[in-house]
Amino acid sequence: MEPYLQSDGMVFIHAGAATPQPLMQGMINVAKAKKLRNLQTIHMHLEGPGPIPLDDPEAAECIRPLPTFVGANLRKQVMTGDAEAIPIHLRDLPYLFRRRVVRPDVALLHCSPPDAHGFCTLGTSVDWARGAAEHSKALVALINPQMPRVHGDGIIHFSQFDAVLHHDGPLWIHKTKELSKEEVSIGQHIANLVPDGATLQMGIGSVPDAALSQLTNHKNLGIHTEMFSDGVLPLIESGVVNNSMKSTYRGRTISAFLSGSQKLYDFVNDNLSVNLKDVAYTNNVEVIASQQSMIGINSCIEMDMTGQAASSTIGFRIYSGFGGQVDFLTGAAASQNGKGILAFPSRTHKGVPRIVPQLNEGAAVVTTRAQVQWVVTEYGSVNLFGKSLPQRARSLISLAHPDDRDDLERHAHERFGKAFPK
Repeated sequence: MEPYLQSDGMVFIHAGAATPQPLMQGMINVAKAKKLRNLQTIHMHLEGPGPIPLDDPEAAECIRPLPTFVGANLRKQVMTGDAEAIPIHLRDLPYLFRRRVVRPDVALLHCSPPDAHGFCTLGTSVDWARGAAEHSKALVALINPQMPRVHGDGIIHFSQFDAVLHHDGPLWIHKTKELSKEEVSIGQHIANLVPDGATLQMGIGSVPDAALSQLTNHKNLGIHTEMFSDGVLPLIESGVVNNSMKSTYRGRTISAFLSGSQKLYDFVNDNLSVNLKDVAYTNNVEVIASQQSMIGINSCIEMDMTGQAASSTIGFRIYSGFGGQVDFLTGAAASQNGKGILAFPSRTHKGVPRIVPQLNEGAAVVTTRAQVQWVVTEYGSVNLFGKSLPQRARSLISLAHPDDRDDLERHAHERFGKAFPK
């Protein structure tokens, strides 16, 4: 790896469950040994220790991460200026390479072993790793027999690698937690909005899991999403999800990446019914809109009473990123009988309201109020499409925690006057 690392160079790092920890640790060791400066890393959310661990200030002197989606292992570093977040829609990530905005000196990839014909796969994360593999000057692969062989756009021949490290180790496991009663209620409200034959997009976490758990009596559902986790497995095993009504790739679950348990990784291994695609395809708004009854299920950190959604920051603090929320909310809304849904509990687990008179100072709007349509909390669902600002406030207040509604009504009256009578 050493020949590919230099000061002011750039390294692409495979992300999510495919984070190549042995290669990343090797990169850190080389950077410190050579006393490199401004070695930039570009990547989505990395699992495990990041490229500049908090307990390794020497690494921070050498390496400068440029995450397009910030996880827990880089939030503090972004706040201190040791890392720089890139705000970008998920659908646009491959175009950073294809339009030569960035060209990595080396891509660190985590791949399944070659088959009899010499072909490996990018495993659990194709997303923009396909583009990185096509446009990086050199490719270094971690070949791991525990990385599932996943069909789709992630096919890459062993001969394309400039260097290889063979490693036998488990992938990162995403642990699920028990759903709260509020999350179960949210799942029930979402299920009521999903017709039979719908195509679903969902992310990872409690809200998507809650929604999926309430769809057991539905029929002929399909999956076209940017990512999925274990929550879809019971629906596939029971036949609720069979992808039979989709407009594209019928019979197949389509995603850009996945993360979950070993059971999930075993399920997707050499499974022809699961295809991981380039994220410029999965998150293309026209492709999403072409799906039959596309239902996009997303969440946010907080929402003001006009519908503006902050999904990537808590005040000024970068928490995550844009992801594919806008891609799927826009595409689902344009789909025939489709719905774009933002769902979240009315309060945080610390009791902080999430429907607020105005967003916290510094909070970044990911989805504008003109794009937000269906909103769901444990108290119900509302469709904001076509509603005036005062009407939106009235609808969203009905979804707020009961103890927060009087204060919201007072602020709404002060803001909208006669249009929002007491």
